[in-house]
Amino acid sequence: MASSMPIRVLIAEDETDIVTLLRYNLSAAGYEVEAVESGDEAQLQLRERLPDVLLLDWMLPGVSGIEICRWLRQRPETQRLPVIMLTARGEESDRIRGLMTGADDYVVKPFSVHELVARVAAVLRRVKPSLAASVLKAGDIELDRDAMSVRRDGEIVQIGPTDFRLLEFLMTSPGRVFSREQLLDGVWGNEVYIDERTVDVHIGRLRKALSNGWKTDPIKTVRGAGYRFET
Repeated sequence: MASSMPIRVLIAEDETDIVTLLRYNLSAAGYEVEAVESGDEAQLQLRERLPDVLLLDWMLPGVSGIEICRWLRQRPETQRLPVIMLTARGEESDRIRGLMTGADDYVVKPFSVHELVARVAAVLRRVKPSLAASVLKAGDIELDRDAMSVRRDGEIVQIGPTDFRLLEFLMTSPGRVFSREQLLDGVWGNEVYIDERTVDVHIGRLRKALSNGWKTDPIKTVRGAGYRFET
């Protein structure tokens, strides 16, 4: 995968053996993996921190997978979240129902784990191409993940590694508002304790670098909510 930040996969599945198998193979493929065992836990996790792709069992304890999928598609912030439904229900009518409810793909158990990992990559390429691209472009700003470089209107922008990761994170979802906590989790990781004011410091540095010589500031402050990147 081209991204310098791990792509996050949330597995909502109550069969421990399947979770263990998926966690091992997805981690080996370079993904950051989290897992929950019930529909209620899945909804809580999805409210707190959105993954890049969701592997969703249809028959979850509590809230069912099909209900979660419907709930996701009704919320503006999760309408485009890639969802791959995992289920033992292999009838054509069930497949149609799953896809019509909003699943991006539908995998019947038992399945090939290698095929599923390939399907995850395929869904991400189709639904979130920016996560797989080596070069992100937004307006006159170009971020090259492989070269770790940023250009604006063709001119090199000098920024440090942390500010590079912050810009990359923002550019993968232009227009979306991120809270300071979400930026901390996405850029620094949720296992590292850093004060939320650190985000403001790095946003300020990034703004200064990106606006040096240009009139427009692509990073907007949303009062009481956080920051968003605009092209």
